[in-house]
Amino acid sequence: MNQMISHAQKETNMNLHDTAHFDRARSDELVPSRYALRVGEIDVMVISDGVLTPPAESMATNADPAARGAWLDDMFLSRDAFDWALNEVVVRSGDQTILIDSGLGVEYPDFPRAGQLGSRLDAAGIDLGSVTDVVLTHMHFDHVGGLLVDGVKQRLRPDLRIHVAAAEVKFWGAPDFSRTAMPPALADLARRASRQFLDEYRNQLRIFEQQHEVAPGVVVSRTGGHTPGHSVVRLASGGDRLMFAGDAIFPVSFDHPEWHNGFEHDPEEATRVRIRLMRELAETGAWLVATHMPFPSVGRVAATGDLFRWVPTWWDY
Repeated sequence: MNQMISHAQKETNMNLHDTAHFDRARSDELVPSRYALRVGEIDVMVISDGVLTPPAESMATNADPAARGAWLDDMFLSRDAFDWALNEVVVRSGDQTILIDSGLGVEYPDFPRAGQLGSRLDAAGIDLGSVTDVVLTHMHFDHVGGLLVDGVKQRLRPDLRIHVAAAEVKFWGAPDFSRTAMPPALADLARRASRQFLDEYRNQLRIFEQQHEVAPGVVVSRTGGHTPGHSVVRLASGGDRLMFAGDAIFPVSFDHPEWHNGFEHDPEEATRVRIRLMRELAETGAWLVATHMPFPSVGRVAATGDLFRWVPTWWDY
């Protein structure tokens, strides 16, 4: 965390004329994987866990296929599958270092380009043993998986606090996927990951009902929708604001907030939550970071009539 400065971090100094640097073995070195900023006195670093590639229809399961295809065409994205960022955040407030979500973690055949959080934390100089708190926006496998990697628990502090909504823990005791469009294999993976997480970390959970201040200026609040206990994290310091929205907001949400994501357990409520949060962001001017917005996923939301517009940050080098 001592490398948290207010500009994008470069992982290597590279001679771009040396073509050896461009071989596949070194490809990860060429991919920006962390971006640092400050919210008042709070240090924030967005860390990329890599990229997922879900079926394109999963982002808009209630959309007319022609309309969905037209949107993908307009965005120069494939109609079959597309790259979906997987972002986590490390926050330092006072003497606390907080990891918000933990990425995919385990290797999954359909997502070979994700699960990079451990190596990228190491590259950023962030020791897992320095993390005092973990906040989980929810317990889908791509949010708890990084805590399940072999050897990770042994590197974490024995007094680590893991903050998660009570409704989330209750839901994953007997999860209901009847309103999602998750493929059976992913639903099974979600069940296994949540069960393993609860088995391994139950004694370290700090459960909250609706809202909890994790550290000075760092507040987690339950929204529901995507999952029953889905939560967002709001940072506030010195007049600056940032929201980590987890899986409440996706790239397509600005043009079509009414389109359902296939991983949403209550799609109608998720839509209401999404619109409410985007209105809040447009009114307050707070920065937005979200799990699946394109890295570094730092930007603001502007209202455009009844819809919204994503205004990405100008990278600060």
